[in-house]
Amino acid sequence: MLEALPPDLARQSVTHSSWTDKRADSYERLAFLGDSVLGLAVTTHLYPRLEPDAYGAGRLTKVRAQAVSGRSCRDVAERLGIPERLMNAAPPEFTGPATEQLARTERVLASVIEAVIGACYLEFGYEQVSEAVVEAFQPEIERALAHPADFKSALQEQLARRGTVVVYEVASEEGPPHERTFEVAAMVDGHELARGSGRSKKDAEQAAAESALESMGGA
Repeated sequence: MLEALPPDLARQSVTHSSWTDKRADSYERLAFLGDSVLGLAVTTHLYPRLEPDAYGAGRLTKVRAQAVSGRSCRDVAERLGIPERLMNAAPPEFTGPATEQLARTERVLASVIEAVIGACYLEFGYEQVSEAVVEAFQPEIERALAHPADFKSALQEQLARRGTVVVYEVASEEGPPHERTFEVAAMVDGHELARGSGRSKKDAEQAAAESALESMGGA
């Protein structure tokens, strides 16, 4: 499908912002669009497949977050030959070790595969692209179902793609030492994203991360 893209869209989807005078000519806007298309395609694939009693909203969100994580996007990009396309697209003055390093960076590869999805969506429409996305990400989807990451890891994967991190703060402690209950807040850039409680700080952090994933929905 990438080969069938018009030259301008194909070129933009692998153009780093440092290679052009106009940031709008880079892959960034396409990646923004492709991120949403990717999330919807995987969600639409998972939703009817998984039993409602076993996979509530929180667990579905966790599986999707892992399936479309930066690591997953990088793996798909490498299988599709995106690093080579990136290096070939670099202007002559940018070729060399720096570009080779760029083409191996998870954040860059994740953004480029999202940009490719966005470009394909603009050219071919959602139905064709969603089928291609599910096919391309099938190994990552199966891995997320067979070997789920914990909620904290899934949340951090989501936030890492935005360039932010989560910090867990104990909001309250109640009960005697042998029956202590902790309430923990998941904080991002000084703002509370969600809260969770548990019999240990670790359990409360997991609960807060799960609530945060649910609140983020298609984030």
